[in-house]
Amino acid sequence: MEPKPRRRPAGAAVLREEVTDAIRAAVFAELASVGYGRMSIESIARRAGVGKAAVYRRWPSKLPIVLDVVSALAVHSLPAPDTGTLLGDVKALLGATARILQHPLAAQILPDLLAESARTPEIAQAVHSTVRDTQRAIAAAVVAKAVERGELPPDTDVDLALDLATGPLYWRLIMVRTPPPPGYLDGLATATTAALSAAHTSTPTGPVA
Repeated sequence: MEPKPRRRPAGAAVLREEVTDAIRAAVFAELASVGYGRMSIESIARRAGVGKAAVYRRWPSKLPIVLDVVSALAVHSLPAPDTGTLLGDVKALLGATARILQHPLAAQILPDLLAESARTPEIAQAVHSTVRDTQRAIAAAVVAKAVERGELPPDTDVDLALDLATGPLYWRLIMVRTPPPPGYLDGLATATTAALSAAHTSTPTGPVA
C-alpha cells in the first residue's frame, strides 16, 4: 500500500508576496500620515486591506516592520556603485542618497524616526544597525575598490568616508530641509574625494625635524 502524500501542516501556508508588498506600502503611508508613535498594527492592516493576523504572521510588532521596510529601501535604492573611479563612485552614491532623502515619504519618515530614536534607546539601536550599517557596507565597498585602484591608502577610515560624503546631505535635506542648488552634489563629491585622497598624498616620507 502506497503512503498517502503528506499534507501541509495547518498554519504553514506560504506568505503571499503581494500581501507583504501591500503591508509594506501601508507602513510607509502610515508613517508619513501619523508618524511612528501613533501608528498601530490595526491601522497598517486596515490601510493594506488585510487582517491583523496577516501582519503578525510576518512581523511580531510595528518596530520590526518599520526597520524592515526602511532597510529594504536602503538596500534596493543604494547599490554599491562601481564606475571605475573614486570620484565617479562618490558621485553615484551621493546621487542615490539624495534621491532617497528627497522622496516625499522619506522626508517625513526619517525625521520622525530620529525623534523616536532620541526617546527610545531600542529604536535608536535598531535604526543604527539597519540604516547606518547598510550605508557603511556600501561605503566600505567603495573604499575597497579605491584602495585596489591605488586611489586611497589601505588604512582609509570607512566611517570618516561615509560621514564626509553623506553627512552634509542629511544635514541639508533632513535637518534644515533645503534643496541642494545646481552643482551641489558634484561639488560635494569633489570635496569628499579630495579630502580622502589628501591622506594618501600627505603621509610623511621621512623623519620630521
